[in-house]
Amino acid sequence: MTMIQCISPVDGSVYAERPAMSVDAAREAVGRARQAQKAWARRPLEDRVQLVMKGVARLNEMTDEVVPELAWQMGRPVRYGGEFRGFNERSNYVASIAADALAPLLVEDSASFQRRIEREPHGVVLVIAPWNYPYMTAINTVAPALMAGNTVVIKHAAQTLLVGERMVRAFVEAGVPDDVFQNLFLDHDTSGALIGEGLFNFINFTGSVEGGRAIERAAAGTFTGIGLELGGKDPGYVMEDADLDAAVDTLMDGATYNSGQCCCGIERIYVHESLYDAFVEKSVAWVSNYKLGNPLDTDTTLGPMAHKRFAKTVRDQIADAVAHGAKALVDPKLFPADDGGAYLAPQVLVNVDHSMEIMREETFGPAVGIIKIKTDDEAIALMNDSQYGLTASLWTQDPERAGRIGREVETGTVFMNRCDYLDPALVWTGVKQTGRGGSLSVLGFHNLTRPKSYHLKKVTQ
Repeated sequence: MTMIQCISPVDGSVYAERPAMSVDAAREAVGRARQAQKAWARRPLEDRVQLVMKGVARLNEMTDEVVPELAWQMGRPVRYGGEFRGFNERSNYVASIAADALAPLLVEDSASFQRRIEREPHGVVLVIAPWNYPYMTAINTVAPALMAGNTVVIKHAAQTLLVGERMVRAFVEAGVPDDVFQNLFLDHDTSGALIGEGLFNFINFTGSVEGGRAIERAAAGTFTGIGLELGGKDPGYVMEDADLDAAVDTLMDGATYNSGQCCCGIERIYVHESLYDAFVEKSVAWVSNYKLGNPLDTDTTLGPMAHKRFAKTVRDQIADAVAHGAKALVDPKLFPADDGGAYLAPQVLVNVDHSMEIMREETFGPAVGIIKIKTDDEAIALMNDSQYGLTASLWTQDPERAGRIGREVETGTVFMNRCDYLDPALVWTGVKQTGRGGSLSVLGFHNLTRPKSYHLKKVTQ
């Protein structure tokens, strides 16, 4: 029997483990989800929305358990209180728009004809959720999928092994039927086999580019709908008219919060030459104030990375950059907890360029490179010089300029004077190797349903 383990970044121990389901047992579970789907979809929309929100409320009641569990599983300090703010914001918003998002589009209602387009649930939705924001990323799909009348099977990353189990427990205790929302512990081979058999009607995956490729290969020929949010290398651009202190505070937080393990975290920054020196100096001071340590300690502001192998990737990128001429500005002696393993000091690098891996490949850790630029055109070219495109953060006092630049940047979301945030009213999407499809907003509901046309002739002649 294959065991799926969560190795805690806190102390390297096995924090949790569960047996992986056999293919046959997993098929049976998905079969139960399919059998339950029609009855779930026949329930009034208002009932489905209320039950989902009761599940959200029940999970909130588990805060005292959820927050330390997250610290043990992936290292986020308990002082930040888990993910409930974003989790609740997204759930509340999709609940508020569900009726309008799923309402029929009436084309004609005359004495002779009624013509309309309705939204129908896909059926069984598979959610493969990541470890970095395991509750918020999951709820992006789980809440609207259930509200729209789909049944949902969730498979969580091994690093946050207990999250899917806890979410399902909360929702079932709140009244969602057992087979409507299920958590399955699956290894990669079993997941691939189920996908290859076409057992799901829609798959949403958040994770690595290679993971997205594996899902597309497994689903090839099944015509299963797929939504993918994959890698990122999100840029920030600080223009000459930016609020310098606000830019430093927000961009450094965006680069290092959650130990840099954010889907839309800032990984590269371009600063106009007139502000460059001051921006760099203030950024180094800002980052140097972190307290790296045990995430269960309420004084800790920066916890370990989720796994020592993730930290190794960051260290390797920093070392490669320095070997090729970059300069690391943060004194590692300020962070005695850096143990060469999962506990990693933050870093700011200058004298970097796009020949270096740290400015080209996903870092997903608390390290960021800063480049001096002279013009908007130079910044646009550098921001677009990436295989990824999730968000871009533009810092200026001029919304028209931000809009003009934003239209030239190859990205899914353009921010002005903020970053590292997911607005549930806007579709969350990416371009290039960041993925395809979109979640949340009205368009998120549309991606989790299919259109069905009704052409009803009221007269026979």
